[in-house]
Amino acid sequence: MNSKFKKILSVGAIVFAASLALTACSGKKQGASTNKDTKHGIALITDQNGVDDHSFNQAAWAGFKAYGKEHGLKQGKGGYQYFQSSGPSDFVPNFDQASKAGYQTIFGVGFELQQAVSQAAKKNPKKNFVIVDSVVNGQKNVASVTFKSNEASYLGGLAAAYTTKTNKVGFIGGAKSAIIDLFEAGFKQGVADGAKALHKKITVQTQYIGNFTATDKAKSIAQSMYANKADIIYQAAGNAGNGVFQEAKDYNQTLPADKKVWVIGVDVDQSGLGNYTAKNGKKANFTLTSVLKGLNVATKSIADDAYNDKFPGGKHLVYGLKDNGVSITKGQLSDKAWQAVQKARTQILDGKIKVATKPSK
Repeated sequence: MNSKFKKILSVGAIVFAASLALTACSGKKQGASTNKDTKHGIALITDQNGVDDHSFNQAAWAGFKAYGKEHGLKQGKGGYQYFQSSGPSDFVPNFDQASKAGYQTIFGVGFELQQAVSQAAKKNPKKNFVIVDSVVNGQKNVASVTFKSNEASYLGGLAAAYTTKTNKVGFIGGAKSAIIDLFEAGFKQGVADGAKALHKKITVQTQYIGNFTATDKAKSIAQSMYANKADIIYQAAGNAGNGVFQEAKDYNQTLPADKKVWVIGVDVDQSGLGNYTAKNGKKANFTLTSVLKGLNVATKSIADDAYNDKFPGGKHLVYGLKDNGVSITKGQLSDKAWQAVQKARTQILDGKIKVATKPSK
């Protein structure tokens, strides 16, 4: 199974490298094409951040594109499609539209869509539904998907501990929830264990935006943290996280490249967002590493199962380090940091390190 997931991840990485120039509108189908096979169409209902958020939805959409490529299906009816939401009021109408358009397997991406998925599944018992980052119990046509993001976030925290020069790092979350708790808990534990191993005292500044859309607020929080001497910020804030990257870019452009501050990316490889020109004119990059959440793995794997009439309805699928459902990139980590990360990964898989699911108070 691992080889299968690794193959899917590699496909996803290629897709992530390409910029998504999509101009979706709420409830509108994009790039409609005609597919001869209409039995295996899949649809993605996004949250308000859309498929080009450089994060969560983009990762899921990458799995859709890989599915279409493997099975010879085009974007459009009978193939694969997305329905973009501008807000929660669009969730139910988008599920209705996708169902009426004939898509057989419909994904709701994000815990905010749980109720809409459950409702749509009850209205359409012969169709398949998937909720990502939440669980719907007792409905045989719904598959639930969650990730052990705390495991990969632990590795990100360890990497931060081995990299920080100021011994101050930051965590910026989107909206407070059990899902983002995983990111915060893993990161803080990784920082703490790294600090202990290095005989250092490292503090973690933590703040939440309150949503996943306010890039301006994320930028402001990042500005405050960098001003307070944090030299690494891990953001788990969806589209709002782009504001953290913007602040790091603005800040780093005033400094020589060797004095830069860092950002740890999330969900997809966000190294491309870290490119900038330093004060001395040198081209540089400030994305330290990225904590990957394999939504491309999950969406393609489940879509493949549905294609083969093996849709995992009624099941709760959990993706973690074991099946490469979560991971981190080497990025710009030092060899010492990367070796510590690889050792910790093995220890987590062997059960020697237990990663918390809720942040310590």
